[in-house]
Amino acid sequence: MTEQAKPEQTAKEHDRFKFEIIYLMPILASMLFGLACAYILLPQQSSAIPVTPIPEDTPGAPLGNAVYFVILIAISATMFYLLLKRRSKRIIKGLIVMAMSAASLLLSLVYFSAIFANFPSIGISWDYVLIPLSIVVMVLFDLVIFRFGSVVRNVAVVGLGGALGIFFGFSVPLWSAILILAFLAVYDVFAVYRGPVGKIAEHGLDQLQGLSFAFKDIQMGLGDLVFYSMLMGAVFFNFSGILPTIMAIVGIMIGSILTFFMLEKKGIFPGLPFPIMLGLAFGLITGVLL
Repeated sequence: MTEQAKPEQTAKEHDRFKFEIIYLMPILASMLFGLACAYILLPQQSSAIPVTPIPEDTPGAPLGNAVYFVILIAISATMFYLLLKRRSKRIIKGLIVMAMSAASLLLSLVYFSAIFANFPSIGISWDYVLIPLSIVVMVLFDLVIFRFGSVVRNVAVVGLGGALGIFFGFSVPLWSAILILAFLAVYDVFAVYRGPVGKIAEHGLDQLQGLSFAFKDIQMGLGDLVFYSMLMGAVFFNFSGILPTIMAIVGIMIGSILTFFMLEKKGIFPGLPFPIMLGLAFGLITGVLL
């Protein structure tokens, strides 16, 4: 989800938002960082970690996995809305700290394992280096998110979105990934205008420190960046050549431009439908035709 300036700002400041190309910078930066992560994981493609509950060879698996992801995200969003409504800031921060710590630790283990696999051991097993190094990265990441300034925090969130999205694109089979993204794009419309996400925005996305980031006059949810990179990763790992991935990025960027133009009029707009629809169309059509 994307929204304009915060409620505490004046109406004059709120009305000043006009789309400029620079607003695409965090999205493009997240995907480019994700693309670098994709090349790290590419040699390890046979050892993907399963993250979907239903094996892909099970009848109806893509549909079941898509429903599972939507329900999981809907429950999470509803829980955060209820906690915000009850002003349970300590519980919210505790949950976010656990989520951010788990994500950074998991990603550190995955990406460092892939990097170390390209180098021979230096007399001791890389496992003795991997775990302590991953814990150090997790601690540093938590400090950046919860202790450092907003600029450094936003950079970390943008990078996390790219790395986590690529991990999902690497781990989720293609048809499950397509349906998950399509279902989430549809759910995003409901969640923003009738569901918990729009109600969370009324309280301010900035209260979910780490799950959103600010750039100039807008606030964006971490989930948008994650699913843009997941789409890019699904195309990257399932089609040969770089062109389908480039076309997926082009589709996401065009969709983001349309989203920002709608944001000028609406003040709040779901961040997934246009980028996911166009990213899937451009990436899949190019991949199939090549």
